[in-house]
Amino acid sequence: MIPKQAASFPRIRTVGLDGLLVSFADTMAEPSNRAALAFRNAIDSRNWEGVEETSASLASAYVRFDPLRLPHSEIQVRLEQMMKEQDWYQASLPAGRRLWNVPTVYGGQLAPQLDEAAAAAGLSPNEAVNRLSNTRVRVLTIGFAPGQPYLGPLGPEFNIPRLKELTPMVPEGALVLAISQFVLFSGPTPTGWRHVGQTAFRCFRPEAKQSFALRPGDEMQFLPVSRDALEAIRAAKDGTGGATCTEIPA
Repeated sequence: MIPKQAASFPRIRTVGLDGLLVSFADTMAEPSNRAALAFRNAIDSRNWEGVEETSASLASAYVRFDPLRLPHSEIQVRLEQMMKEQDWYQASLPAGRRLWNVPTVYGGQLAPQLDEAAAAAGLSPNEAVNRLSNTRVRVLTIGFAPGQPYLGPLGPEFNIPRLKELTPMVPEGALVLAISQFVLFSGPTPTGWRHVGQTAFRCFRPEAKQSFALRPGDEMQFLPVSRDALEAIRAAKDGTGGATCTEIPA
């Protein structure tokens, strides 16, 4: 379903002297995120001289360009023409996406806020784990910290608010939940999201050729395992956290 405010979208906004932001909605929804990912990929495929960087957020695509090689007026016209080419809200997602199945401990000492999140969603802890672990979520965007994904959307029952007070620290690999989204933390950090699962997956691997393990558009599923199983996975110390990765057919 296209977001309600789509009548005024997509639209282009200026970002400083060398950037343009193409927004598909004011809030994240599956169609607006799909549009942002597809539009960014379409820009990249054109290989325009003077485009120096592109990225996609929850509902927008950003372009940074060299105004000495690609004037502002010219790239704006190009983007406006692209916006008319198709219904971006129903565009195909970029090729080369991957599905990651990640072993996850839900609740207990490793993820102590599961019960609280389940209650806020009106579910028992077991039903919450069942729904969360059976949901494939998309990497909506990478941000806040190196390699760190925002994942969703989850079902509307998980549209629960952030905590009123920060949890002082959760570890790397923590799976946290709020506003119908997961975040999988790439390092230890304080958070206002509820810590519902724990993995050994490393999103940021500075020693690797590709330091960001995930790409926007990838999908993830967090499969329940025991604490003993997770500890055995951690002992391997290979960064994958026991995850399997398969390509999603185009």
